[in-house]
Amino acid sequence: MSKKSSKKETRAGVLNQFGIQSYCFRAFKDNRKVIRLLLECGVSQIELCGVHAYFTKPSSFADVLRLYQDAGVEIVSIGVQGLHGNKKTEAPFFDCVKQAGARFMSVTFGVDSLPASFRTAEKLAAEYDVRLAIHNHGGRDWLGSAAMLRHVFANTGERIGLCLDTAWALDSGEDPVAMAEEFGKRLYGLHIKDFIFDRARRPKDVVTGKGNLKMKEFMKTLKKVNFRGYTVIEYEGDANNPVPALKKCVVMVRKAAQHTGQEKM
Repeated sequence: MSKKSSKKETRAGVLNQFGIQSYCFRAFKDNRKVIRLLLECGVSQIELCGVHAYFTKPSSFADVLRLYQDAGVEIVSIGVQGLHGNKKTEAPFFDCVKQAGARFMSVTFGVDSLPASFRTAEKLAAEYDVRLAIHNHGGRDWLGSAAMLRHVFANTGERIGLCLDTAWALDSGEDPVAMAEEFGKRLYGLHIKDFIFDRARRPKDVVTGKGNLKMKEFMKTLKKVNFRGYTVIEYEGDANNPVPALKKCVVMVRKAAQHTGQEKM
């Protein structure tokens, strides 16, 4: 497979590749329904998760992909995929990304497979011309802290970067604004998500910008670091009826992005 990408470099702007993570629609297994709900939210791009496609079987993924393409929906990323250094089982993930014409895959790494899994992932990412974006899944996740991500990026090549989940950064006691600035050169994806916390520090999803995420500061920082990755909203509340809240999230993100000159170019 050629290492040259068939797609042009993504331009700067948080709305350049802007959609929703399909996990928001996890209660709906039919991709036709997912597509209808996505479009109802006012976007036509998606990061597809394993609830809605078998990435271990690229041949079956082709059928799923055709549904999205026929509806005018672009798959900008897949994930979050767990990587453990097994080239045979993980190469199909990369094949699916390339089938979709995407440039990114959100990932996590099993700590017990390091550092071999980093080396395998880097080789596959180069072979398929894909950028891998580590998802920082909260304070209980070994990749949830800025300190650990700093260590990982110091010991990996530029094919491996960050999918910054803003709410899980808050859960880790991190500042997503500071993380976006520090890791700007390795920032390949965004899960824009917002939390509030109860007295026991249990998180609850809220409409983006209504919780602890400093949306305007965050958008200003993305402009400052010349962000060129993909952006998806993730709202895990109201699983059986997520569209009303997701519509509000879409409006909030677009408003904040346009206010800071992040509109699609």
